[in-house]
Amino acid sequence: MDLDFNQEEQAFRDEVRQFLARELPADIRERMSRDDASQIKQDIVRWQKILHAKGWGAPGWPLEFGGTGWSKTRQYLFENECAMADAPAQLAFGIKMVAPVIMRYGSAEQQQRFLPRILAAEDWWCQGYSETGSGSDLASLKMKARRDGDEYVLDGHKVWNTLGQFADWIFCLVRTDPEAKPQKGISFLLVDMKSPGISVRPTRLLDGTFEVNEIRFDEVRVPVANRIGEENQGWTYAKFLLGHERTNIAGIGASRRELLRLKQDAAAVLKEGRSLLQDPVFGNKVAQVEIELTALEITNMRVIFAEAAKQAPGPEASMLKIRGTEIAQRISELQVELLDADALRFEHGHDASRATAAYLNLRKLSIFGGSNEIQRNIIAHMILGL
Repeated sequence: MDLDFNQEEQAFRDEVRQFLARELPADIRERMSRDDASQIKQDIVRWQKILHAKGWGAPGWPLEFGGTGWSKTRQYLFENECAMADAPAQLAFGIKMVAPVIMRYGSAEQQQRFLPRILAAEDWWCQGYSETGSGSDLASLKMKARRDGDEYVLDGHKVWNTLGQFADWIFCLVRTDPEAKPQKGISFLLVDMKSPGISVRPTRLLDGTFEVNEIRFDEVRVPVANRIGEENQGWTYAKFLLGHERTNIAGIGASRRELLRLKQDAAAVLKEGRSLLQDPVFGNKVAQVEIELTALEITNMRVIFAEAAKQAPGPEASMLKIRGTEIAQRISELQVELLDADALRFEHGHDASRATAAYLNLRKLSIFGGSNEIQRNIIAHMILGL
């Protein structure tokens, strides 16, 4: 298998780099480089509108829905270059999660209603999956949706909801048949966050931010027309969505960017007359994680080429999720180790605070999107037959 990019792909990569150098606003780039989330919604929306005006608003969407129609390879190149350039990540909950579900399983009316607004950054979406006691074991969720004529009445709560404080809409898994087996009684609903009975309570994380929320639903009424597909078949749609989420979580571009910063910082630190990057112990740790990241890139490209050959991704998504999140965490650990005692400083705007905050925040990577332990179970079952 030839894993090199051809001339056309290299030319496309150059085009993306030139576009980013020209169109990515300097103030957004500067905030992203510092992990400054003080204007995160404004930055993501502003950048999405710039991409949309270029015709690049949805790299993974087919042309018929307003997407680019790009190959998987072009999508990969685009996302890597954006990460390396400190561009804001596009809001995955809309573009990469609920949108593919709407395209595959939604009605024509739902497609016409929701997809253009996602593309133009007119609606901010969030995800309502996890509940207390129902995270990795998602099929055990308990949030009720009782049918009342042309509406469902929702009661329950969702936790670990990312950026839901900004959301216009939430896609939810709800239990519509409490008597059925766990996976058989779940439906997939699209819920307007302005609906009466919805309350959002932020959750303070280890790094001091309020990135996630608990969302409560008290007699919230949702039109049956907002259900995706058939009643009690939501588990099928959820599995389809999770396959997209786990592949995206690999985050190779972001890890490449952080590895480059780590190497630059280590090269600038002197120890016994030489840079820390040349230190045999620390230098070996950096080299090891770089080797692992390169191996992950090769594996990711193999998955991309397999998808291009019309082979549907299966447990490969779990493999990418495990290794991608572990490598990102390892890089953050080395960034903290590099700072030594300075990593204990936690002052707003200080470089040491950035590394420490990232370390604390990235502990979540091996949990969300299905914990890495669950992913190993999937691999053992689907590949090893255990």
